[in-house]
Amino acid sequence: MNGEGRLSRGIPLRTLVPNAITALALCSGLFGIRYGIAGEWEKAAGAIVLAAFLDMMDGRIARLLKGQSRFGAELDSLSDVTAFGVAPAIILYHWMLAQLGEGSEGHELWARYGWLVALAHAVCGALRLARFNANIDAEDQPHKSAGFLTGIPAPAGAGLALLPLFLWLWSGAEIFHEPLLVAPWAALVAFLMVSNLATFSWGSLKLRRNVRFGAIVVIALLGAALLTAPWETLSLSAIIYAALIPFGMVAYAKVKRQRRAAAAHKRMPAGDGTSL
Repeated sequence: MNGEGRLSRGIPLRTLVPNAITALALCSGLFGIRYGIAGEWEKAAGAIVLAAFLDMMDGRIARLLKGQSRFGAELDSLSDVTAFGVAPAIILYHWMLAQLGEGSEGHELWARYGWLVALAHAVCGALRLARFNANIDAEDQPHKSAGFLTGIPAPAGAGLALLPLFLWLWSGAEIFHEPLLVAPWAALVAFLMVSNLATFSWGSLKLRRNVRFGAIVVIALLGAALLTAPWETLSLSAIIYAALIPFGMVAYAKVKRQRRAAAAHKRMPAGDGTSL
């Protein structure tokens, strides 16, 4: 068989690049687990942030290179479950117990309840991604057709769950390290990931020509701020995202009303109620 025939059965390079980036995101999530168990909180949080950046890039590069594949979609889901479900859960679990110390009062209690919260985050992350994969080919997706997401995406869920850690790394205030604060917050974020709430989809935003240059400047400044003051930037970004969740719900409710009005108008017989 000639060389051309052998090459035709090979895997195109354009499909390897995005899958390699996805694999790197998976590795970054695993590093987050390692650092979380070791108590290296800055490295653990940084690994999750790096995984989120790689996750953001792999899909865009796949579309740019026309390298989308079913294999890549499955690998991306497995990477997301690990990096944004399991890893933040383990980091939060060990971080919540770090201040208590083995044998101290309350350690055993929070070892049980803290583990339940960690499980909730990991399981809800897996359920969200399973729901996404199950509905990927569904025709009736009201949120998606309107440019919204259902619940908060896994990377955002990881960032919100780690918000107390970001705030603690920023300020050093022990209030953000309090299990009575961290556990309910992590449970709420887990619920938001599997909820049916409509949230903004940044991928569906289309900027006008006159604001694209300004958007580039903002992104550049955000990147510089992330490198200069990472915990402050991550904390404020997570807080702003959380604050925008109610606005997403309101915006989608407006879209629903408009759709209902349009559907009612289509069902109305011609001339019905339009003449005196």
